[in-house]
Amino acid sequence: MIGLISATAAGAAARDRLAAAWPDRTRVYDGPVGEAVRTAFAECGQLVCFLATGAVVRLVAPLLADKTTDPGVVCVDEGGRFAVSLVGGHGGGANDLAREVGEVLGAEPVVTTATDAVGLPGLDTLGLPVEGDVAAVSRALLDGEPVALRAEVSWPLPPLPVGGDGPYTVRVTDRLVEPAAREAVLRPPSLVVGVGASKGAPGAEVLDVIDSALRDAGLSVRSVAELATVDAKRDEPGIVAAAERLGVPLVTYTAEELARVEVPNPSDAPLAAVGTPSVAEAAALVRGGELLVPKRKSAGSPATATCAVVRRPGRGRLAVVGLGPGARDLLTPRAKAELRRASVLVGLDQYVDQIRDLLRPGTRILESGLGAEEERARTAVAEARRGQAVALIGSGDAGVYAMASPALAEASDDIDVVGVPGVTAALAAGAILGAPLGHDHVSISLSDLHTPWEVIERRVRAAAEADLVVTFYNPRSRGRDWQLPKALAILAEHREPGTPVGVVRNASRPDESSRVTALAELDPATVDMMTVVTVGNTATRTIAGRMVTPRGYRWQEEPK
Repeated sequence: MIGLISATAAGAAARDRLAAAWPDRTRVYDGPVGEAVRTAFAECGQLVCFLATGAVVRLVAPLLADKTTDPGVVCVDEGGRFAVSLVGGHGGGANDLAREVGEVLGAEPVVTTATDAVGLPGLDTLGLPVEGDVAAVSRALLDGEPVALRAEVSWPLPPLPVGGDGPYTVRVTDRLVEPAAREAVLRPPSLVVGVGASKGAPGAEVLDVIDSALRDAGLSVRSVAELATVDAKRDEPGIVAAAERLGVPLVTYTAEELARVEVPNPSDAPLAAVGTPSVAEAAALVRGGELLVPKRKSAGSPATATCAVVRRPGRGRLAVVGLGPGARDLLTPRAKAELRRASVLVGLDQYVDQIRDLLRPGTRILESGLGAEEERARTAVAEARRGQAVALIGSGDAGVYAMASPALAEASDDIDVVGVPGVTAALAAGAILGAPLGHDHVSISLSDLHTPWEVIERRVRAAAEADLVVTFYNPRSRGRDWQLPKALAILAEHREPGTPVGVVRNASRPDESSRVTALAELDPATVDMMTVVTVGNTATRTIAGRMVTPRGYRWQEEPK
């Protein structure tokens, strides 16, 4: 919960705007400011104070205890111009909160955390537990000193300017090791603990067998991602208590699923009790991995709990990102976040140039020219299979005539795939033209490089007969100058010569141009590959120079 505190009418107005935008995330604290800050500090994970920074510093200073547990605090000035991350930039999430507040209120986020200021991800913001000399290693990264990466476990990390040898080290491991001097240890969630238990097994005994198994194998409990067991034990109090104590989810599988898993130590007892010859080993192994600790029993007499430990390899991550039509303000926040998260970027060279400044230091860029779409898709998938966090970029929406299709045709279920939508060329052009897509519409590419013209022509004819608004992508190039005239002729068989047609070139870019003309008057020679052509249906009209396709409600019908 985010506590909101203000002292003046201007502050209260901005406070209420934020509360209205985030009704489920915020709580307003009224009354004397000092008391409100103290109460919110104790009750909330974050605070937004619509007060002077000096006042907030004096109010929260006596309350600060530990940066890992203190709430993040953001200050917003009386004029609503700035959202200042004051306390808990990383641990309390104040840096991200300042950016979010800025987006809602139109304020400039002010973040002074060193790593954020220069675009480096803080080691404590990677989503992994981190130990050791974090401050010294972070300073070395900031100062450009050599920092070695020792990845004992492959994991898809965001970009870090590491590599080679140096006096400082970032170590990625699930082993139970003490960090060395000048070393930061990242704990990836690579371990799965399978557990079985008799009815009524004490939670302490379940925890004890897990702790001893990890300790004896030299594994860190901070790398445990989940406990796994059979469905029949999902509500077993001792197992539930162990998962809660470890702070990890409890995942369950059916007895039939577990019975299909080959294990080194099957037993008749669980087969009779729950229908599978193995619970602990099978539950840990059901999704693959390396068995590090075979089934072991708890120390009770009789033993009431079992566990097994598996290391699952880090799954690579492929984000297929749509960059929109070109304007920076039409690039979505989610797309920006994925670009900053990726350690490897794959894309067409001209698209890479559009967003190069958004990439974090250390991002590896794999760019290529026109006509290499399938090669880029294969490269992106291959990098993800190596355990990398990859962003594959395309213009508009990556799923519309772009990179998502070839990438997903290459990808299998051995990597995680995330789609990030973008503003399509058709939507960008439509917004410029007016409202041409107000009713049913279709997009058709006129490029016959991948699709036979016979198929394209059949689709154009079907759209014409169905009276759909049509947006043509890839309408005309130097080597393909006859397809657009042919497509327009097909539409003319079913539409009046005066049917509105919108032509937009380089939508949203500095050299954008647009015009609305008529079907019979459009000169195809004025169209190129940077152009989107939208042809209205029989209901589309030109109103005040804008294309408008009515939604078709009865109250919009013209009187007879």
